[in-house]
Amino acid sequence: MSGSTGLRRFVGSQPAPDPAPPAAEEAPEKCEFCATAVPAEHGHVADLEHSSLICACRACYLLFTHGQAGRGRYKSVPDRYLADPARPLSMADWDALEIPVGLAFFLSDSRQGHVTGFYPSPAGATECQLDLQFWAKLSAGHPLLSEAAPDVEAVLLSRSESVVEYFVVPIDVCYELAGRMRLYWRGFDGGEQARASITAFLSDVRQRARVLDRGA
Repeated sequence: MSGSTGLRRFVGSQPAPDPAPPAAEEAPEKCEFCATAVPAEHGHVADLEHSSLICACRACYLLFTHGQAGRGRYKSVPDRYLADPARPLSMADWDALEIPVGLAFFLSDSRQGHVTGFYPSPAGATECQLDLQFWAKLSAGHPLLSEAAPDVEAVLLSRSESVVEYFVVPIDVCYELAGRMRLYWRGFDGGEQARASITAFLSDVRQRARVLDRGA
């Protein structure tokens, strides 16, 4: 699931079909390491070798919070959300990034050694070109942009009519939103259901985000 490779899995030529009705009873989810049953809300571990996310029980999740566990192949996805309202991004900053829509994720890939940008689309997530020199310059004045842990966190940028918001979010929520967009997107602008999903997603991010500790 590392960086661009992971999100690129959602890219396809056509939106996914509507899901089939859920079964009357669904088997409980299990930890993919030890087969222990896990609740609906559970942690994920990134498999960097296979570019995927793995459902994990609490014990297995904690095991891979250490960088050397699994010989570096696995990394637990943090559950933190960060914001830095004291250092807002300007509309000029947004325009310089040349993002064609109002929402994008930026992921640092430890294996490729660079940052890649994605935005939601009918395919789920579409890669956008990024001026890495400008990103580095912007990060110098906005430390949150370089705060995201490689492979397991992303920088989320969102633009409204007059405001640019940015956050650090877990990579698994990027997967979730990309999947939702592929499922819900209709027409040229995404349609009402896709827009409502993005609105709910951003509202949840704002509620969860804590202010970046500048002294950390």
